[in-house]
Amino acid sequence: MARPIAAIEANPNKGILLLMLAQSVLVFLDISAKWLSGTGMPTTEIVFVRYGVHVALLIGLFLPLRGPGMFATRNWKLEIARGLCLLATTGGNFLAMRYLPLTVTGALIFSSPLIVCALSGPMLGEKVGWRRWLAIGTGFIGILIIVRPGTEAFHPAALLCIGAAFSIALFSILTRKLAGVDTAITQQFYAGGTALLLVTPMAFTDWVWPSQPISWLAFFAAGTAGMVGHILMSVAHRFAPPSTLAPFNYLQLLYLALASWVIFNQPPDNGFFLGASIIVASGLYIWLRERKLRRPATSVDVFPEA
Repeated sequence: MARPIAAIEANPNKGILLLMLAQSVLVFLDISAKWLSGTGMPTTEIVFVRYGVHVALLIGLFLPLRGPGMFATRNWKLEIARGLCLLATTGGNFLAMRYLPLTVTGALIFSSPLIVCALSGPMLGEKVGWRRWLAIGTGFIGILIIVRPGTEAFHPAALLCIGAAFSIALFSILTRKLAGVDTAITQQFYAGGTALLLVTPMAFTDWVWPSQPISWLAFFAAGTAGMVGHILMSVAHRFAPPSTLAPFNYLQLLYLALASWVIFNQPPDNGFFLGASIIVASGLYIWLRERKLRRPATSVDVFPEA
């Protein structure tokens, strides 16, 4: 029997605090994934570990408390679709991290609000006015500044990040649709379980065990940070709509820039500062416009890397 679902509550301050806590945890997911990539671990193995630990912790911690009810869903199609989006996001982003600094992958991932707004017409039936289209176009100029196509600085891996941003846009819409439908634990089980099921056949073709204690730490931290961060994020969306939470997501760009500089000795360059500023400004304008027009909150939702 399905566990009773806590109703959506209007408590924006609590939602914002939970979101900021989730960001501080999720940054360790990106750090761990990039560290493991730097040791030569295959991307499919990193994705497998990320979701393997995620699912194992969920079952170990919550199955004794909630019983089989944690597997009960009121909309399994949305849950599986959300899991597919999460897998596409993680795979694309982790592979891009092998070749690009965290500053670049992070900034490109955070173009997601622009993509969601662009998709809100065909997917949500919204009317997107010329002002928001102008903001979307401006934001994509910021993407071009970071990617720098046609120059020596361009790396094809940047296209993987842009694809991951599209997946995040869909993931975000589905997350909001599932708020108040399934518990945060059920959502995390189906998201992680779907991704794990699909990546497992590819994970053992070229397995590499960690060779240093810090790599073992990253090995387990990826899945743990992913699980905890996404549970916190799911709960945050119960207390506040994406239109309220969206501006605070951009704080994670600061966390990623610091991690890139301090841990991986890859400081942000001028292109990052300019391009990221344009992307953030465009996203915030869309957020302000959405609030003024009182559009459905889903159109500006964004999730950092999953």
